Amino acid sequence: MTRSLPVRGHTDGPGDSENPFALSHLDALEAESVHIFREVAGEFERPVILFSGGKDSIVMLHLALKAFWPAAIPFSLLHVDTGHNFPEVIEYRDRVAARHNLRLHVAHVQDFIDDGRLRERPDGTRNPLQTVPLLDAIEGNKFDAVFGGGRRDEEKARAKERVFSLRDEFGAWDPRRQRPELWSLYNGRHAVGEHVRVFPLSNWTELDVWQYIEREGIELPQIYYAHERDVFSRDGMWLTAGEWGGPKENEPLQRRLIRYRTVGDMSCTGAVDSDATDIQAVIAEIAASRLTERGATRADDKLSEAAMEDRKREGYF
Repeated sequence: MTRSLPVRGHTDGPGDSENPFALSHLDALEAESVHIFREVAGEFERPVILFSGGKDSIVMLHLALKAFWPAAIPFSLLHVDTGHNFPEVIEYRDRVAARHNLRLHVAHVQDFIDDGRLRERPDGTRNPLQTVPLLDAIEGNKFDAVFGGGRRDEEKARAKERVFSLRDEFGAWDPRRQRPELWSLYNGRHAVGEHVRVFPLSNWTELDVWQYIEREGIELPQIYYAHERDVFSRDGMWLTAGEWGGPKENEPLQRRLIRYRTVGDMSCTGAVDSDATDIQAVIAEIAASRLTERGATRADDKLSEAAMEDRKREGYF
């Protein structure tokens, strides 16, 4: 997953030759994220990292490994598995957890459907069903800080988040209870039953993430790069066939050269046409794009104007 773990300086931005002690753009983002991880380790008793095997959670884990190197990271991992995840991503998730000897908690949406706590949706998507298993896992394991890979550039509801986001005893988010974070001072105070969601990548963009992946030589699941796959068109997106209920009779499968900008539940995560088979081509493609990855490829964010904010208020990330 990683080529090198100790924090080090780089010269990937203008002005470094004039001031050899100046941090580059990526160095500054990295330093901020490392600081956030160490703050949480000092303030909380049972933090956990949400790790899905998606690019943002992969970068987040890489930063956590750097923050505590050469010691092991003092957190376990948590993933809410919808049962409709891409097999390549699940294989990557398990392999990375084993490589770094990390404890991986997996909350299965299927278990909640089987015992009646959740009901399958008519459209087959399970992304909105993740909230209950997530909150159950947080409460059951008494996690008091939960790291997420959300970034402010992804979606307007996420742009409202602070780095430390307080959640009440029901796991709900109230934008009116946001705390000031002047001078990078983070307030982790919370009452019994409450917890804090922490977003170390808040100030990163999709392009920053990919440039950092290139610089650090971070391995990703191959579905992030162009490959041939059988897909079908629905609501302007290319979706993968699966047990979740797609395609319908009027949705013929096509073999196309595509890649994924984000990964999640197969029922609502679309692919984009792309011939970007390596990281340099992906970076060039993203630099030219005018749509965020969620805006372009996530059907669950298009359910309503406030779809993400409504789910966040209920306890979703």
